[in-house]
Amino acid sequence: MITYEEVLKCLYEHEDKQYRDFHKKLLKNEAVNVIGVRMPQLRKFSKAWKGEWKTILTFPNEYYEVTFLKCAVVGMLPFEKFCEEVDGVVALLDNWATCDCFAAPCIAKHKEEFLPYIEKYLASGKEFTRRFGLVTLLHYYVEEKYLPLILESVQGACGGEYYVMMAAAWLLAEVLVKYYEAGRDFLKEGTLTKEVQNKAIQKARESYRLSAEQKSELSALKK
Repeated sequence: MITYEEVLKCLYEHEDKQYRDFHKKLLKNEAVNVIGVRMPQLRKFSKAWKGEWKTILTFPNEYYEVTFLKCAVVGMLPFEKFCEEVDGVVALLDNWATCDCFAAPCIAKHKEEFLPYIEKYLASGKEFTRRFGLVTLLHYYVEEKYLPLILESVQGACGGEYYVMMAAAWLLAEVLVKYYEAGRDFLKEGTLTKEVQNKAIQKARESYRLSAEQKSELSALKK
């Protein structure tokens, strides 16, 4: 059984102080303690320690990297076991990076079953819990059958916290890329906030998957 001290020792052996300082600025949350372990190495640790997930979940939440490990090992669990643990790790999310990296492949084969969790997270009063709900829709649900739910969720995120609105814009940009007409018509309704609408258009226009004509049409929809 791995110990917290052993995990910290391994993490500090891969400490990159320059990366730590850079990454901490990106997180924009001074309360988050960062050791400075780069993502590829964190993913290696996660895979190596996935069998220790029960022990890892008992560790203190003192460092960004430890919280990342908790999310990563839970994300590798079978769907039924994942659902038993997901609420606990979602409650730990306190920055956009950990939130956006927390993806569970098992959801892809259990989309309908996981929808109640997403709806619960979207209704949460916590910024990064809500962001997790939106990002999970982005990762696994951008399909025609889920467009009504996605567009409703984007609408519901307007006027919310910054990282919630930016996730909504990111999600809508993916809709524009995959289902352009549906996304465009939604923008034309004019019900979104300026922040969400313009950011979604910006991100969609950065995609190589849209034509020059489509990008021009989107530009005209900026608020």
